[in-house]
Amino acid sequence: MKKQLFAILLLVSPALALASGGEVHLDKAQIDPTNQESLQRGARTFVNYCLSCHSAKYQRYNRMARDLGIPEDVVIDNLMFTGEKIGDTMEIAMKPADGAQYFGAAPPDLTLVARVRGVDWLYTYLRTFYLDDTRPFGVNNMVFDKVGMPHVLWELQGWQKPVYETVTDHEGHEHQKLVGVELVKQGKLTPAEYDRTVRDLVNFLAYMGEPVKLERQALGVKVLLFLFVLFIITYLLKKEYWKDIH
Repeated sequence: MKKQLFAILLLVSPALALASGGEVHLDKAQIDPTNQESLQRGARTFVNYCLSCHSAKYQRYNRMARDLGIPEDVVIDNLMFTGEKIGDTMEIAMKPADGAQYFGAAPPDLTLVARVRGVDWLYTYLRTFYLDDTRPFGVNNMVFDKVGMPHVLWELQGWQKPVYETVTDHEGHEHQKLVGVELVKQGKLTPAEYDRTVRDLVNFLAYMGEPVKLERQALGVKVLLFLFVLFIITYLLKKEYWKDIH
């Protein structure tokens, strides 16, 4: 019983952690899981900027190729760099112990991160890194305070500075509150282009969390239609069988 309770607490702890950070406004990701081009761009960004530190060990390259409409030879030539086979899962060479030494904690696997964190959280997180000289990698994050991850997309977005405003608490004390970020040096992309890149990446992360989502939804519609037709047939049969009794 204790083991079951402990397992339940582990499952709900991410949700509790998110609830505790409710003061942070989350922007709407507005992803489109039916947009295959967006998913393809997101896969490219994930492989080039995320996969060196974060694994996706429950996702296979050939499954991604099939679902996203990418020829396998294109995946091999452009999205696989360390001699993997097309049927392999998306693992990384870095060991967890090394990751913990480099970053303070081993970078988590990202296969299910969209289901744990939510797409709005990821979309806001990836767009709100800001310069902070007190942090080991020189950056902090509005959504994830004291984050141990460097801003790996800085070449695309550029650098942002924090924006504070003075607020007074209920005891009359003034203090600085982080209210936003402001771009001080643009990267290779314009803000609109960067937002689209992040949206595509989050779209791909959401796909990895549930690759069969569209199939499940389509099957659910078919099941509901079947039950509706079955209900009509059953109702008519009931009326026919009971007409003499009534």
